[in-house]
Amino acid sequence: MSDALRPEDKALILDFGGVISRTLFETHALSEAALGLAAGTLTWQGPFAPETDALWQAMQADQISERDYWMQRTREVGRLLGEDWTEMQTFVQRARGADVAAVIRPEAVAAIQQAKALGYKLGILSNELDLFYGADFRERLPLLQQFDVIVDATYTQILKPDPRAYQACLQALGVQAKHGVFVDDQLRNVLGAQRCGLPVVHLDVCQPGAGFAKALQMLAAL
Repeated sequence: MSDALRPEDKALILDFGGVISRTLFETHALSEAALGLAAGTLTWQGPFAPETDALWQAMQADQISERDYWMQRTREVGRLLGEDWTEMQTFVQRARGADVAAVIRPEAVAAIQQAKALGYKLGILSNELDLFYGADFRERLPLLQQFDVIVDATYTQILKPDPRAYQACLQALGVQAKHGVFVDDQLRNVLGAQRCGLPVVHLDVCQPGAGFAKALQMLAAL
């Protein structure tokens, strides 16, 4: 058994929404400006103020799905504009289309750059990257060119926490599960990765820097 893995035998695998990008909760001001809504119109805060967001509490209790949560918010915002929005991507693309870089976490950028410099492989495992952001989003966000692999259920139709999603990403990266670290902000997806043998970090979106630092420390220790 070798004393240490080569950097290229290790991989940092990230979810996109909420991990690389800031959550829609964090960017209400940007959304309001992009949509022409008055400042302070959007008041739901999800994990940042769960006690004031009953719908978020219902999702966390598995009474509704994450997609159910966002579909209701999508419809609400559409109605504020006098429009009938029936797809989440309408909300995401209208609210986030103007300034792509503004919705990306600086902590994520720093971690991605550090992982790349250290020689680790980089992967994204997302349930809806192109579905929500549009197929041209990858061209508008140069950061994504840093990644060796992007596995997007928009095309595979295999959603986390299905074990096949993680396995497909690992296979594409060419690394063993125990040699990767997976980061996601949704507990169900973190638990799914753990069941596949991946070391995991459940990112606290209120303290993202700590989560990325932990992931890099875990990779270094492998």
